[in-house]
Amino acid sequence: MFTVDLHLDLSMNAMEWNRDLRSSVADINAREAGKSDLPGRGRATVSFPSLRAGGIGLVVATQIARYVAPGSSLPGWHSPEQAWSQTQGQLAWYRAMEEAGELEMIRDRSSLERLLERVPQEDAPWTGPIGYVLSLEGADSMVQPDFLERAYAYGLRAVGPGHYGPGRYAHGTNATGQMGEPGVELLRRMDHLNMILDATHLCDDAFWQALDLYHGPVWASHNNCRSIVDHNRQFSDDMIRALIDRDAIIGAAMDAWMIVPGWQKNVSTPEGTGCTLDRLMDHVVHICSIAGNCRHVCIGSDLDGGYGREQCPSDIETIADISVIPGLLRARGFSDEDVRAMMHGNAIRFLRNALPA
Repeated sequence: MFTVDLHLDLSMNAMEWNRDLRSSVADINAREAGKSDLPGRGRATVSFPSLRAGGIGLVVATQIARYVAPGSSLPGWHSPEQAWSQTQGQLAWYRAMEEAGELEMIRDRSSLERLLERVPQEDAPWTGPIGYVLSLEGADSMVQPDFLERAYAYGLRAVGPGHYGPGRYAHGTNATGQMGEPGVELLRRMDHLNMILDATHLCDDAFWQALDLYHGPVWASHNNCRSIVDHNRQFSDDMIRALIDRDAIIGAAMDAWMIVPGWQKNVSTPEGTGCTLDRLMDHVVHICSIAGNCRHVCIGSDLDGGYGREQCPSDIETIADISVIPGLLRARGFSDEDVRAMMHGNAIRFLRNALPA
């Protein structure tokens, strides 16, 4: 089934992990055999062929480069200018993949509709370029808030102001505190451009502040439920209700520790914790039960987000395997119409409203 994935870190994998995503997943992993410089080496799940095999023809693809202050234990760049330059290298890779016929930027409604004309029959693989909406995960690389206009001009359409820890514009996962004036100014400029605010990774203080200040479209590209896995990275039921009130969409994320409770990093395994795609459906059902409908759930896999098969559902070998999700949803009692909405319809409806004409 045609599928939209709201979150993949394609350029990070290409530029920082040195993966040629035109290769098969098997070839990527063979080339990384024996390497241990980064987690997930030799256990990749994402490549262009695997996306097409799974019917995934449209993705939200990120730029990402964190600034880290002196003394921080987080990985990242030592100045905003270095972080900005890293995102520009990532942009150059996206453009190179467009020239190679692998990707196609979706920057407005007309480019979206042209892509949708190529949607294949129900169970056929995707062929041709994969559409991508460009998103910035963590805004640290914006040297100043006015850099946002430059980024919008080259095609950036969504911004998540925070990521992990303290941020220059917003604090993220495992941090606390509201946004200061730089973050508020960033939101003002995003509002003026009618960009998509990605609420993912915002700490609770910044989440509520952002929803209060920002008036444009909002989504959560890859987030699960705090009531199932109790961690500040997840959304509480009140946060989910607030997003639903804004007609937001929420992408179900496939990082194992976000799916099953009790995960211990570098100790737990998907098999040992019973982490499967069916357990992810628990989060989907919970969001739908809060909403009273299926209008707000999408796929936001994050399967290339700095980990591999050691930290994803045990029934995933490549991202193509998420093609089993429609069957899992039907087994939970969802109708065919509901399933199509969650696999692609909700995301398309949202983008038709949020993208410029």
